[in-house]
Amino acid sequence: MAALPVLALLLLLLAWGGPPAAGQKRKEMVLSEKVNQLMEWASKRSVIRMNGDKFRRLVKAPPRNYSVIVMFTALQPHRQCVVCKQADEEYQILANSWRYSSAFTNKIFFAMVDFDEGSDVFQMLNMNSAPTFINFPAKGKPKRGDTYELQVRGFAAEQLARWVADRTDVNIRVIRPPNYAGPLMLGLLLAVIGGLVYLRGSNLDFLYNKTGWAFAALCFVLAMTSGQMWNHIRGPPYAHKNPHTGQVNYIHGSSQAQFVAETHIVLLFNGGVTLGMVLLHEAATSDMDVGKRKIMCIAGIGLVVLFFSWLLSVFRSKYHGYPYRYVFF
Repeated sequence: MAALPVLALLLLLLAWGGPPAAGQKRKEMVLSEKVNQLMEWASKRSVIRMNGDKFRRLVKAPPRNYSVIVMFTALQPHRQCVVCKQADEEYQILANSWRYSSAFTNKIFFAMVDFDEGSDVFQMLNMNSAPTFINFPAKGKPKRGDTYELQVRGFAAEQLARWVADRTDVNIRVIRPPNYAGPLMLGLLLAVIGGLVYLRGSNLDFLYNKTGWAFAALCFVLAMTSGQMWNHIRGPPYAHKNPHTGQVNYIHGSSQAQFVAETHIVLLFNGGVTLGMVLLHEAATSDMDVGKRKIMCIAGIGLVVLFFSWLLSVFRSKYHGYPYRYVFF
């Protein structure tokens, strides 16, 4: 009879120790299957395309010991999402840089959910805009910082890589495909300069033309003050189209970011103000008759007033609460 309590104790210990061990083993098997499946897909395509079922099984459902960077987009032509296509090109560059690097592991994967292939995923996440990048960490749910600030940072592969390193501690060295446009343009410029020197022979007075150098310097200044270098570094979208209303915004609503179209608009406005100032200067210093000088003066004043007023209106739209306006804007 004394052996019965001991036997009962042993059975109780087995009962407590058995199921957890079996559950842990099954969990490891499921995790291994998921990782193997993702690795197989990643070996074929750097960016894994997912529908609703794949997303729920491989990204949302535990267990998971890997991070997944997911781009939610709308690439079908009838969606007319130009920004989605531009962002997709940079995203592919980032994913390829990771896939073909020597540091490639199963710690992080890159995936994509297109609206036409996974609209249920968009509904599940209450997502109403594209493109959107979200990091689904290996443990827990995505936090606020796991959603990429596209409007602020732009979608350049280098900016995405910095964000990925911040969220996952995985450093990716972005390797872009060779672009021969720059060397070709430089070679063409050198060829044109060399041809001019050869044709003009000993007459190199054109190199001392102040008007030509002034025009070149003015073009450079206008390009830089409009934000072209910021575009080159940040890689922002050209414009933003509201997916619900279809309205296209060319001016970014924040003072911390801008669109490519916005720099072109600002460049045009600055050019208009500059042209007006040049006309005013010529009207005051030229030797033309008084009638023509008056016309130039009126035209110059009109250009300055009109374009500077537009330029100030852009400033007011980005710096909300700015109390001043110029003339009628």
